[in-house]
Amino acid sequence: MKIRSIKYKISGLVLTCLLGICFSLIHANVSVAAEKVIGVVMTGKIPYYEAIHKAFVDEMNKSGLLTSENLQVVVQKPAPEAMSWTNAIRKLVAYDASVIVTYGAPVTLTALNETKKIPIVFAGVYDPDSVKIPNNKATGISSKVPISTVLKNLKSMSGFSKLGVVYNDAEKDTIAQADEIKKLQEKFGFESVLFNIKRTGDESKIKDVDAVYMTTSCAAMYCVNNIVGVARRAKMPTATTIGGGEDIGVLLTIAADPDEQGSKAAQIVGKVIKGSSTASIPFESPKKVYMVVNLKEAKAIDVKVPFSILTSATKVIK
Repeated sequence: MKIRSIKYKISGLVLTCLLGICFSLIHANVSVAAEKVIGVVMTGKIPYYEAIHKAFVDEMNKSGLLTSENLQVVVQKPAPEAMSWTNAIRKLVAYDASVIVTYGAPVTLTALNETKKIPIVFAGVYDPDSVKIPNNKATGISSKVPISTVLKNLKSMSGFSKLGVVYNDAEKDTIAQADEIKKLQEKFGFESVLFNIKRTGDESKIKDVDAVYMTTSCAAMYCVNNIVGVARRAKMPTATTIGGGEDIGVLLTIAADPDEQGSKAAQIVGKVIKGSSTASIPFESPKKVYMVVNLKEAKAIDVKVPFSILTSATKVIK
């Protein structure tokens, strides 16, 4: 009986050791597989950021960077408000991310406030200089396109005299865009009326204007269906410099190509992962810009689109 007992004890000890070794090996493999974390923050339910992210992942896979550098991509999709953006960034800081990738100015600025050590790579930021993004802490690609071009084309369609400008006073980049529009009032002969849209329901504020310009506001794009609905009922043409709303009913969209935005962001991440500092990588400007005209929407609200605009459009939705 004693011998059998000893055998049982030895067998149990061996089994425990084997389990311990297996656990260690599994843990080691997981650690190696997730040696470096690439954190991505994108405000949720915004098609333009979804398109940027798809291009980002495609480029990361194409370059082989995910496997060659043992990278794991962790994505956060916060709601379009300050606390959600902050919590999303803090989670990635807790993950000890090697790089944080941000789409849009609000999450980029939030990341800069929440971490001083982790390099930040951005895409879809309308104008990095206007919101004072420091190159020594972040780098990436701007999505700025000429607002004057949008206004010129919209004016030729509707001849508006009072333009509603949808922005969010919690998003610095949208304030800068609203200011830029105001400076163009005299040149194009119109008066701008600001509508501060922060959440679903605020779109009811939009009234008594001839046309609506949507800035790159995350809050506005989050409820773009509702904004287009209000504009459609009042037969007001809409225009914007952020993609994703053209199929919903935005009449005129002139925006930086999301494929280029995501692809460039991935290439920059590759440089940072391999040792380059953000300070050594200058901000990039978009080289690919597209224009979409929703002719179906134009007909629904009795707006005539000049032939010259239709022929110069990248895409016409009929």
